[in-house]
Amino acid sequence: QVHIVESGGGLVQSGGSLRLSCVASGITFRIYDMGWYRQASGKTRELVARISDSGSVYYADSVKGRFTISTDNAKNMVSLQMSSLQPEDTAIYYCDINGGTPGWRAPNYWGQGTEVTVSS
Repeated sequence: QVHIVESGGGLVQSGGSLRLSCVASGITFRIYDMGWYRQASGKTRELVARISDSGSVYYADSVKGRFTISTDNAKNMVSLQMSSLQPEDTAIYYCDINGGTPGWRAPNYWGQGTEVTVSS
């Protein structure tokens, strides 16, 4: 059974930094990419950053230059280093795993989320 756990959220002042971590266990397939989404109160969930198994990365325009995504593939772990945080970064951050085997695509797996609050 796949289990995803995010950690590292908290309360930080504007301009501060946080590092989020996500660990996936029970993985029996190849992971194609891992990503971070966030959902602010009253808003839809949005993609923040994604990294593929080849190392290709994507960042939402709103976080470019401030956030850095990285992985430890051997540990099925993905991290998100967040710097220069702003109040608009306040949200619950979720980790997402995509993968599969030849001829089969695994369903999206999500963690329970970790809350980030940035005070002005």
